[in-house]
Amino acid sequence: MTGAIGAIGYGGMYGSVSAMQYAGAFSMTGNPEASVETDKNGKPLPIGMDERQAKRLGKVECETCKERKYQDGSDEQVSFKNATRINPAAVEAKVRGHEQEHVTNAYDKAEEKGGKVLRASVTLKYAICPECGRSYCAGGVTNTAIKYPKDDPYSKNNNSMGQEAFKGNTLDLAV
Repeated sequence: MTGAIGAIGYGGMYGSVSAMQYAGAFSMTGNPEASVETDKNGKPLPIGMDERQAKRLGKVECETCKERKYQDGSDEQVSFKNATRINPAAVEAKVRGHEQEHVTNAYDKAEEKGGKVLRASVTLKYAICPECGRSYCAGGVTNTAIKYPKDDPYSKNNNSMGQEAFKGNTLDLAV
């Protein structure tokens, strides 16, 4: 049997399908009965893939990922105050840089008021795209802890309130 594909998992054990028949089963020019799957826009999908698989592998563009926008919700002066579209390949770097702006602001705020940054951490959040199933960076969170000196008006207020709370708590009956 010349020109047959043998024992590669398609056809019979010794190959009951020729290479031309195999190729024709998946092409527009071969077998006219073979159907080519298309996405919702009518574009042909890669052989053997459904639309979600093709989007996940980047063979077909995912509209949800393409149109995703990022916006900062804090009251600080940082980037992304207006909703902005970011190239999906650059999202992690942009979000990490944005969160670093919050860390820098914390150090500036601490320096202005004579405080010290005890801790500053950035956490990136991830999610799964409902359309293509790919994981993407959905945003970030910055947590900071700043310690201010004792002469801080807030600390003074707390100390005086503590002293006031103890006045009158003892009664001297010996007088």
